[in-house]
Amino acid sequence: MLLKYFYDETLAQASYLVGCTKTGEALVIDPMRDIQPYLSAAAHHGLRITHIADTHIHADYVSGARELGAATGAMVYLSDMGDEHWKYGYANDRNVILVRDGDRFMVGNIQIDVLYTPGHTLEHIAFVVTDTAAANEPIGVFTGDFMFVGDVGRPDLLEEAAGMVGTKEPGARLQFATLQRFKALPDYLQIWPAHGAGSACGKALGAIPSTTLGYEKRFNPAFQIDDENTFVKWLLDGQPEAPWYFAQMKKVNKLGPALLRDIPTPRHLTTADLPDIGNDAQIIDLRSRAAFTRGHLHGSFSVPATDTMFSTYVGWFVDFNRPVYLVVNADDDVAALLVALRAIGVDEIIGYFTPEVLANNSELLPTISAQTLHERIDTVTILDVRGKTEFCAEHIMGARHLQLGQLARRLAEIPRDRTVITQCASGYRSHIAASWLQAHGFEHVLNLEDGAPVWSRILTTETCTVN
Repeated sequence: MLLKYFYDETLAQASYLVGCTKTGEALVIDPMRDIQPYLSAAAHHGLRITHIADTHIHADYVSGARELGAATGAMVYLSDMGDEHWKYGYANDRNVILVRDGDRFMVGNIQIDVLYTPGHTLEHIAFVVTDTAAANEPIGVFTGDFMFVGDVGRPDLLEEAAGMVGTKEPGARLQFATLQRFKALPDYLQIWPAHGAGSACGKALGAIPSTTLGYEKRFNPAFQIDDENTFVKWLLDGQPEAPWYFAQMKKVNKLGPALLRDIPTPRHLTTADLPDIGNDAQIIDLRSRAAFTRGHLHGSFSVPATDTMFSTYVGWFVDFNRPVYLVVNADDDVAALLVALRAIGVDEIIGYFTPEVLANNSELLPTISAQTLHERIDTVTILDVRGKTEFCAEHIMGARHLQLGQLARRLAEIPRDRTVITQCASGYRSHIAASWLQAHGFEHVLNLEDGAPVWSRILTTETCTVN
């Protein structure tokens, strides 16, 4: 048996290739949309991808199961658990096999048993692996978003991101029941989760790639709570804000993602193309903060690709029903940027501009230092765009809290009759916020360029209690 680990740092997403070296067959679990890494790894090890499996209808990225199935002809195994609202729309594709709790299939000499693990989502399944050439008992479990290192999957995404009211508490109770089932499994089982630290699919994911069930039973907080009501309260408390694009990912992955070969390639546009951009266009500038601050297209907003997880921030703001245009540093950057954006379903990218278009078409984004803000603090609105937990740990006296991802939907709450200073911990999120406000008609907005180590020393701070 061969096991290969793949990790997409932009989404903190893990996927796996399991190969039977004797028969040359291979299975890919929870593939990302960019399938080239799996094809390359299989070729390198003399394997052919014959099986593909998804643990659930993913909310944080576009599944690559359909893409990889189309490229290889492999069979795609999808959950047939859950109610009628969470069935796959492409289940009738000729290479799709629906599986239920207790089902089994073979990948060469490797036995895969399907285990129903509801909680994070209603249809969620895990895959138990036995290398029959070496043993008659399982070696480990691909747990998807049910269990992580040090954490378990959140059950509130359908309610928080997709607006399905009344689903998070039942989901938490299902998660509790699934944990009880896992308590009966052997401690030696290896646990291979679908996410690591930085993912919004849990609140305290560990950074190491794998663990054992025995270790999690001893140190994972979820396993330490024996009372169901106490567990439900613990699990739902303190979850990070759910990006709005999660609702779109649920929809896309449920219906079936478009194949990349059917998506047009964005064109390199010039100044002559600017008049043709419609009023409904979204112009996303992916250059650095400094470059955008010095000059950018009117109406564009900035999400610097210098941050590893920039695509998640794009997901907070992008409207999937409107065309997208990009501003990039150079043509050579486009391919990698498209991989990251298409991973969250930003497919309708009409074209991109490079910096020469800014020669006679740019405006500035003003900034302010913490010292200058200290001198003007009584005359401005300070908008803290960090997460709620960060804000309640420490914040500038008098600052107003509005988490970055809420900004697009709550613009009306921000006063336009005073200068707005956007602020966060490092200046990155507040830069995005300032650019968004400017793009939407705020004439007096500045980004606090100093991060928390500076402003917390200069400006009076206060604390609050997390509700």
